[in-house]
Amino acid sequence: MNTLKLSGKLYAEMLRIGAARLRDNIKIVNDLNVFPIPDGDTGDNMFLTIDSGISMLGDSEVDLSLSETAQSTAKGMLLGARGNSGVILSRIFAGISKGLEGIDEADVEQLNDAMKSSIKESYSAVSVPVEGTILTVFKDAVFYCSTRLTSGKTFEEYFDDFIWELKRSLERTPDLLDVLKEAGVVDSGGAGFIYIAEGMRAALDGETSERSELTITTRKNVDLNAFTEDSVLEFGYCTEFLLRLQRSKIDIDSFDLDALISWLNSVGDSVVAFREGTIVKVHVHTMKPGDVFNYVQQFGEFLTTKVENMTLQHNENHARKAFEPKKKKLRKPYGIVSVAAGEGIKEAFLSLGCDIVVDGGQSMNPSAEDLIEAFKEINADTILVFPNNGNIILTANQAAALYSEAEIRVVPTKNIGDGYAAISMLDTGSGDTDAIIDELEEVISGVVTGMVSKAVRDTELDGVTVKKDDYIGFVGDKIYVDSPDKADAAESLVEQLDAKSYDIMLVVSGCDVDNADAQAFCDKMQKLYRRTEVVLIDGGQPIYDYIIILE
Repeated sequence: MNTLKLSGKLYAEMLRIGAARLRDNIKIVNDLNVFPIPDGDTGDNMFLTIDSGISMLGDSEVDLSLSETAQSTAKGMLLGARGNSGVILSRIFAGISKGLEGIDEADVEQLNDAMKSSIKESYSAVSVPVEGTILTVFKDAVFYCSTRLTSGKTFEEYFDDFIWELKRSLERTPDLLDVLKEAGVVDSGGAGFIYIAEGMRAALDGETSERSELTITTRKNVDLNAFTEDSVLEFGYCTEFLLRLQRSKIDIDSFDLDALISWLNSVGDSVVAFREGTIVKVHVHTMKPGDVFNYVQQFGEFLTTKVENMTLQHNENHARKAFEPKKKKLRKPYGIVSVAAGEGIKEAFLSLGCDIVVDGGQSMNPSAEDLIEAFKEINADTILVFPNNGNIILTANQAAALYSEAEIRVVPTKNIGDGYAAISMLDTGSGDTDAIIDELEEVISGVVTGMVSKAVRDTELDGVTVKKDDYIGFVGDKIYVDSPDKADAAESLVEQLDAKSYDIMLVVSGCDVDNADAQAFCDKMQKLYRRTEVVLIDGGQPIYDYIIILE
């Protein structure tokens, strides 16, 4: 084929095939992990991000202009972005959307111009951009294509050039990042983007994909026994839909989205609603989804619908928070949202005063929309967000930028230790948010958080020889110890971190650690470090057998 014009319909199909190609290679992308522990989630994050964009289009065959399609999918990606790689990916397509604004169909030069403008947009997602990542790979490929533009160039030729340079740039990433070279891998985000680009190129050759095929394979089956004939509906239904406004029903130009949101809040909770062109996307928790569907159908017709019983979700630990019909909370000066994985850790954060703890952490990053839903449940002037993971900070910042009903301030906590120490010392009495955050950052600077996890491959990092199935002790990106025994690894790590110079040692045990073993470890630590108070928390977190917080 010799494609000279890019329509909205073709662009949508290119994104679908790109997402499908990435989905089929998720494990390969996840395994391109610098750290030899089972926390690689780049592929999952990128897929869930691009799939959120595609979901904005639904299954409708109604043609949109290229500009409308790009805007809708970009908006979905911004809301669905997860992890650093997902946020950057969403910004790439947001930049492309801005460059295509007002264009019904684009030629190669117009798309290339949009791609060039997207470079700045994607780099702006990161406060300190790092070369040797997806940012570099995308930038190199766009600049390469810019030098090869000719009159009459087809989109097939353009994407052949684009993919060629993407691969060459990816091969160069270890030369730009020492951590990649030492680990013997290329950048995982760049690799994931290549799969998307290859899928987009395949769509130009006529490859198609059913929207229903684009599902991630890790989703759990519904436990039908979780809601029996004797059960009582406690938590309502998670209800989502895409609605196409219809001129035969209303004056589309005068459609009042704020009025719809107000009505939804009167019959439900956790409302997220926005409009892109003539499409309205809605998420609401309600006891009567039928009433919602009947009400909104006066404005248009459905493109997609989804209803999930949150009692099932609650019982299966799928829901972030159960729906409870309740009176509107009184507005307060400050609210707190934290992110954590593991029931024990979440309970600990709630006991410290968090209003909401969003499920998430390494390998299970929440989306921007997940965080926005949490913001909506807190009636506060200012909401402090503690991501507790370096891979969630960008998502939290993106959610903050998309939310306007309160001031959202992200405290850059990079791990559970940062978050626990900061929240435990939080004092909002002054009412000076800048000063409060400065104080929290000072607290964070005095905390050291070590972690112990099982290695998934042989490697050598930081001068430490790591063997598959051993346990490694590390702080941030630095590995300190390797041992075949998790308790020995934890003890050696504590010793190297000079625990005797700290007043408090919090030991957070993971889901794979026996309670008796965790207690025995803490007892030993208390004997070895008599001047340090040792406290055990049954965190129940995945991946990390021990999280050791020194304050």
